[in-house]
Amino acid sequence: MTTPVRASLADGVATLSLNRPDRGNALGPELVEALAEAFEAALAGGARLVLLRGEGRHFCTGFDLAGLESLTDGDLLLRMVRIEALLARIHAAPVTTLAIGSGRSFGAGADLFAACDRRIALAGASFAFPGPAFGLVLGTARLAGRIGRDRARAMLLAGEEIPAEAALASGLATALVVPEALPAVIAEAAAAAARLDPATVAALHRRTAAADDDADLAALVRSAARPGLRQRILDYRAAAAARRQGG
Repeated sequence: MTTPVRASLADGVATLSLNRPDRGNALGPELVEALAEAFEAALAGGARLVLLRGEGRHFCTGFDLAGLESLTDGDLLLRMVRIEALLARIHAAPVTTLAIGSGRSFGAGADLFAACDRRIALAGASFAFPGPAFGLVLGTARLAGRIGRDRARAMLLAGEEIPAEAALASGLATALVVPEALPAVIAEAAAAAARLDPATVAALHRRTAAADDDADLAALVRSAARPGLRQRILDYRAAAAARRQGG
């Protein structure tokens, strides 16, 4: 079985690649835990820039719904909490973080993208936050901190797919580039990240954060703890499948 996350570290740049392309790099338990471990290993190894990307076509298509029918609401709640803990750790990290949004970044995958300092959308990429459709509140304050309250509310209430150009215009993405330009963009980010020591970066993150990670966790738990979480997700999945067939 392939490793869920491919990790490398060179010249202060840690590259963490989500490695479940057959699942659209969806966040299953193994991938979440592997990414959390790889992130801590990157910090321990002296990384000054942590780069997140996805193997295959997509960055991350969200929460992995495989085996959903066999899970309890409690199982789902725990999995959601583990994802939120990972997002909070990345958001408050003592180093610069950079996500490369290729293909689709949906749901928790879009939240993973939004948690990073620098958010590069590749041409043709798209983003969506469908969680509210099944009553889930995940990372919403962080999103509002990135793009503003009104834009975040509109984006979350609509739940529509957002093309890369609109993501850039809203501030969800910090840059829109073609794949050929990525090496230069990463090199520039690495040079900028190397200027400041981790303690300073951590302090800057604390003082410039518009979102409270603990409050986001509390909001997630309240929303996910409502009875019927699994059924709401099942209903959402069925409705989404019906829309695809109708379209």
